[in-house]
Amino acid sequence: MAVFTKRRSDAPDGFFAAEAAGLTWLGAAGGVAVAAVLDVGRRHIDLEELSDVRPSPGAARRFGHDLARTHDAGAEAFGAPPEGWDGPTFIGKRPQSCRPSSSWGRFYAEQRVAPFLDLARAAGSVTDDEHAAVGRVLEAVADGALDDDDMAARLHGDLWNGNVVFTPGGVVLIDPAAHGGHRETDLAMLDLFGCPYLDEVVAGYQEHRPLRPGWRERIPLHQLHPLAVHAAGYGRSYGHALVDAARRTAALLR
Repeated sequence: MAVFTKRRSDAPDGFFAAEAAGLTWLGAAGGVAVAAVLDVGRRHIDLEELSDVRPSPGAARRFGHDLARTHDAGAEAFGAPPEGWDGPTFIGKRPQSCRPSSSWGRFYAEQRVAPFLDLARAAGSVTDDEHAAVGRVLEAVADGALDDDDMAARLHGDLWNGNVVFTPGGVVLIDPAAHGGHRETDLAMLDLFGCPYLDEVVAGYQEHRPLRPGWRERIPLHQLHPLAVHAAGYGRSYGHALVDAARRTAALLR
Protein backbone atom coordinates (compact mmCIF):
# COMPACT_ATOMS: atom_id res chain seq x y z
CA MET A 1 0.00 0.00 0.00
CA ALA A 2 1.34 3.40 -0.98
CA VAL A 3 1.71 5.83 1.91
CA PHE A 4 0.81 9.51 2.05
CA THR A 5 2.44 11.38 4.93
CA LYS A 6 1.14 14.67 6.30
CA ARG A 7 3.56 16.64 8.48
CA ARG A 8 3.15 19.90 10.38
CA SER A 9 5.93 21.21 12.57
CA ASP A 10 3.40 23.65 14.09
CA ALA A 11 0.68 21.06 14.75
CA PRO A 12 -1.20 21.79 17.99
CA ASP A 13 -1.26 19.09 20.65
CA GLY A 14 -3.62 16.32 19.59
CA PHE A 15 -3.98 17.59 16.04
CA PHE A 16 -3.11 14.38 14.21
CA ALA A 17 -4.38 12.09 16.97
CA ALA A 18 -7.82 13.67 16.64
CA GLU A 19 -7.72 13.16 12.88
CA ALA A 20 -6.78 9.50 13.31
CA ALA A 21 -9.53 8.94 15.88
CA GLY A 22 -12.08 10.60 13.62
CA LEU A 23 -11.13 8.52 10.58
CA THR A 24 -11.24 5.31 12.61
CA TRP A 25 -14.65 6.17 14.10
CA LEU A 26 -16.14 7.11 10.74
CA GLY A 27 -14.71 4.02 9.11
CA ALA A 28 -16.24 1.78 11.78
CA ALA A 29 -19.70 2.97 10.70
CA GLY A 30 -19.57 0.82 7.57
CA GLY A 31 -20.82 3.65 5.38
CA VAL A 32 -18.56 5.97 3.38
CA ALA A 33 -15.00 4.69 3.04
CA VAL A 34 -12.26 6.70 4.73
CA ALA A 35 -8.52 6.91 4.18
CA ALA A 36 -6.83 4.17 6.20
CA VAL A 37 -4.63 5.36 9.08
CA LEU A 38 -1.24 3.61 8.98
CA ASP A 39 0.63 5.54 11.65
CA VAL A 40 0.20 8.69 13.70
CA GLY A 41 2.57 10.79 15.79
CA ARG A 42 2.81 14.22 17.38
CA ARG A 43 3.79 15.97 14.13
CA HIS A 44 2.62 13.58 11.42
CA ILE A 45 0.06 11.10 10.20
CA ASP A 46 0.59 8.35 7.62
CA LEU A 47 -2.43 7.53 5.50
CA GLU A 48 -3.28 5.27 2.61
CA GLU A 49 -2.44 7.19 -0.56
CA LEU A 50 -5.51 7.75 -2.72
CA SER A 51 -5.86 7.90 -6.50
CA ASP A 52 -8.54 10.27 -7.70
CA VAL A 53 -10.77 9.97 -10.76
CA ARG A 54 -13.33 12.17 -12.46
CA PRO A 55 -16.57 12.34 -10.42
CA SER A 56 -19.60 10.61 -11.88
CA PRO A 57 -23.34 10.74 -11.11
CA GLY A 58 -23.35 7.08 -10.08
CA ALA A 59 -20.47 7.50 -7.66
CA ALA A 60 -22.11 10.60 -6.21
CA ARG A 61 -25.37 8.74 -5.66
CA ARG A 62 -23.56 5.89 -3.91
CA PHE A 63 -21.74 8.45 -1.79
CA GLY A 64 -25.07 9.90 -0.63
CA HIS A 65 -26.38 6.47 0.26
CA ASP A 66 -23.22 5.59 2.17
CA LEU A 67 -23.13 8.95 3.95
CA ALA A 68 -26.61 8.28 5.32
CA ARG A 69 -25.35 4.94 6.64
CA THR A 70 -22.42 6.68 8.32
CA HIS A 71 -24.75 9.19 9.95
CA ASP A 72 -27.08 6.42 11.08
CA ALA A 73 -24.23 4.74 12.99
CA GLY A 74 -24.84 7.49 15.51
CA ALA A 75 -22.95 8.96 18.45
CA GLU A 76 -23.41 8.86 22.20
CA ALA A 77 -24.61 12.47 22.27
CA PHE A 78 -24.52 15.73 20.38
CA GLY A 79 -20.99 17.01 20.67
CA ALA A 80 -19.58 13.61 21.53
CA PRO A 81 -16.01 13.15 20.25
CA PRO A 82 -14.93 10.08 18.28
CA GLU A 83 -14.78 6.92 20.34
CA GLY A 84 -11.48 6.66 22.20
CA TRP A 85 -10.75 10.40 21.95
CA ASP A 86 -11.42 12.88 24.76
CA GLY A 87 -9.85 16.06 23.41
CA PRO A 88 -10.94 18.70 20.92
CA THR A 89 -11.25 18.19 17.20
CA PHE A 90 -9.81 20.68 14.74
CA ILE A 91 -11.12 22.59 11.75
CA GLY A 92 -8.06 23.82 9.97
CA LYS A 93 -5.68 24.47 12.88
CA ARG A 94 -8.42 25.82 15.14
CA PRO A 95 -9.55 23.58 18.01
CA GLN A 96 -13.23 22.87 18.64
CA SER A 97 -14.52 21.57 21.95
CA CYS A 98 -16.44 18.28 22.06
CA ARG A 99 -18.52 18.36 25.23
CA PRO A 100 -21.48 15.96 25.00
CA SER A 101 -24.93 17.51 25.25
CA SER A 102 -28.50 16.23 25.14
CA SER A 103 -29.50 19.28 23.08
CA TRP A 104 -28.27 19.69 19.53
CA GLY A 105 -29.07 23.39 19.49
CA ARG A 106 -27.14 24.13 22.66
CA PHE A 107 -24.13 22.16 21.47
CA TYR A 108 -24.20 23.73 18.01
CA ALA A 109 -24.68 27.33 19.12
CA GLU A 110 -22.27 27.28 22.05
CA GLN A 111 -19.50 24.99 20.80
CA ARG A 112 -19.53 25.36 17.02
CA VAL A 113 -20.74 28.84 16.11
CA ALA A 114 -20.32 31.26 19.03
CA PRO A 115 -16.54 30.80 19.52
CA PHE A 116 -15.86 31.57 15.86
CA LEU A 117 -18.35 34.44 15.85
CA ASP A 118 -16.28 36.05 18.61
CA LEU A 119 -13.09 35.49 16.61
CA ALA A 120 -14.74 36.99 13.54
CA ARG A 121 -15.59 40.15 15.47
CA ALA A 122 -12.04 40.37 16.78
CA ALA A 123 -10.76 40.01 13.22
CA GLY A 124 -13.04 42.79 11.97
CA SER A 125 -15.10 40.48 9.77
CA VAL A 126 -18.35 41.33 11.58
CA THR A 127 -19.29 44.56 13.32
CA ASP A 128 -20.44 44.84 16.92
CA ASP A 129 -24.05 45.24 15.76
CA GLU A 130 -23.78 42.22 13.47
CA HIS A 131 -22.22 40.19 16.26
CA ALA A 132 -25.17 41.05 18.49
CA ALA A 133 -27.69 40.16 15.77
CA VAL A 134 -26.12 36.77 15.12
CA GLY A 135 -25.84 36.24 18.86
CA ARG A 136 -29.60 36.72 19.29
CA VAL A 137 -30.23 33.98 16.74
CA LEU A 138 -27.78 31.71 18.54
CA GLU A 139 -29.58 32.26 21.84
CA ALA A 140 -32.79 30.93 20.30
CA VAL A 141 -30.96 27.99 18.73
CA ALA A 142 -29.30 27.19 22.07
CA ASP A 143 -32.70 27.28 23.77
CA GLY A 144 -33.80 24.44 21.48
CA ALA A 145 -36.09 26.39 19.15
CA LEU A 146 -34.93 24.34 16.16
CA ASP A 147 -34.22 21.02 17.87
CA ASP A 148 -36.03 17.92 16.66
CA ASP A 149 -36.25 14.30 17.76
CA ASP A 150 -33.52 12.96 15.46
CA MET A 151 -30.71 11.08 17.13
CA ALA A 152 -27.14 12.32 17.24
CA ALA A 153 -25.58 11.43 13.88
CA ARG A 154 -22.00 10.38 13.29
CA LEU A 155 -20.70 13.42 11.37
CA HIS A 156 -17.58 14.05 9.33
CA GLY A 157 -17.80 17.64 10.53
CA ASP A 158 -15.74 19.35 7.81
CA LEU A 159 -17.39 17.94 4.72
CA TRP A 160 -16.41 20.38 2.02
CA ASN A 161 -15.55 19.24 -1.48
CA GLY A 162 -11.80 19.07 -0.81
CA ASN A 163 -12.35 16.33 1.75
CA VAL A 164 -14.44 14.21 -0.63
CA VAL A 165 -12.14 12.18 -2.89
CA PHE A 166 -13.62 10.33 -5.85
CA THR A 167 -11.45 7.24 -6.33
CA PRO A 168 -11.75 4.24 -8.69
CA GLY A 169 -13.60 2.38 -5.93
CA GLY A 170 -15.92 5.23 -4.98
CA VAL A 171 -15.79 8.20 -2.63
CA VAL A 172 -13.25 8.19 0.21
CA LEU A 173 -13.30 10.81 2.97
CA ILE A 174 -10.30 12.55 4.48
CA ASP A 175 -9.56 15.25 7.11
CA PRO A 176 -12.57 14.96 9.43
CA ALA A 177 -13.56 17.04 12.41
CA ALA A 178 -15.75 14.14 13.51
CA HIS A 179 -18.34 14.40 16.28
CA GLY A 180 -21.94 13.69 17.13
CA GLY A 181 -24.20 16.24 15.47
CA HIS A 182 -27.18 16.77 13.20
CA ARG A 183 -27.20 14.89 9.89
CA GLU A 184 -28.22 18.03 7.96
CA THR A 185 -24.96 19.76 8.93
CA ASP A 186 -22.74 17.62 6.69
CA LEU A 187 -25.14 18.08 3.77
CA ALA A 188 -25.25 21.84 4.31
CA MET A 189 -21.46 22.07 4.10
CA LEU A 190 -21.49 20.12 0.83
CA ASP A 191 -24.02 22.67 -0.43
CA LEU A 192 -21.99 25.66 0.76
CA PHE A 193 -18.70 24.82 -0.90
CA GLY A 194 -20.00 22.73 -3.78
CA CYS A 195 -19.84 19.02 -4.48
CA PRO A 196 -19.94 17.36 -7.90
CA TYR A 197 -23.42 16.05 -8.68
CA LEU A 198 -24.82 17.24 -5.37
CA ASP A 199 -28.38 16.47 -6.48
CA GLU A 200 -27.34 12.84 -6.94
CA VAL A 201 -25.69 12.82 -3.51
CA VAL A 202 -28.93 14.04 -1.93
CA ALA A 203 -31.01 11.56 -3.94
CA GLY A 204 -28.82 8.68 -2.80
CA TYR A 205 -29.03 9.91 0.78
CA GLN A 206 -32.81 10.08 0.72
CA GLU A 207 -33.09 6.61 -0.77
CA HIS A 208 -31.57 5.32 2.45
CA ARG A 209 -32.75 7.95 4.95
CA PRO A 210 -35.38 10.49 3.88
CA LEU A 211 -34.69 13.95 5.26
CA ARG A 212 -37.26 15.80 7.34
CA PRO A 213 -39.53 18.23 5.48
CA GLY A 214 -38.08 21.72 5.34
CA TRP A 215 -34.45 20.61 5.25
CA ARG A 216 -33.64 22.95 2.36
CA GLU A 217 -34.91 25.93 4.33
CA ARG A 218 -32.69 24.89 7.24
CA ILE A 219 -29.49 24.89 5.17
CA PRO A 220 -28.52 28.43 6.35
CA LEU A 221 -28.84 27.28 9.98
CA HIS A 222 -26.35 24.49 9.39
CA GLN A 223 -24.02 26.78 7.45
CA LEU A 224 -23.57 29.15 10.38
CA HIS A 225 -20.63 27.11 11.65
CA PRO A 226 -18.47 26.97 8.50
CA LEU A 227 -19.31 30.58 7.67
CA ALA A 228 -18.26 31.69 11.16
CA VAL A 229 -15.03 29.69 10.83
CA HIS A 230 -14.26 31.38 7.52
CA ALA A 231 -15.26 34.81 8.78
CA ALA A 232 -12.77 34.33 11.63
CA GLY A 233 -9.94 33.72 9.21
CA TYR A 234 -10.76 34.92 5.72
CA GLY A 235 -12.32 38.33 5.89
CA ARG A 236 -15.35 40.51 5.60
CA SER A 237 -17.03 38.74 2.67
CA TYR A 238 -17.58 35.70 4.88
CA GLY A 239 -18.82 37.99 7.61
CA HIS A 240 -21.50 39.27 5.24
CA ALA A 241 -22.42 35.68 4.34
CA LEU A 242 -22.60 34.72 8.02
CA VAL A 243 -24.93 37.61 8.83
CA ASP A 244 -27.15 36.72 5.87
CA ALA A 245 -27.34 33.07 6.97
CA ALA A 246 -28.28 34.23 10.47
CA ARG A 247 -31.01 36.45 9.00
CA ARG A 248 -32.45 33.49 7.08
CA THR A 249 -32.19 31.32 10.18
CA ALA A 250 -34.12 33.97 12.13
CA ALA A 251 -36.94 33.59 9.61
CA LEU A 252 -37.31 29.96 10.70
CA LEU A 253 -37.96 31.13 14.25
CA ARG A 254 -40.99 33.27 13.44
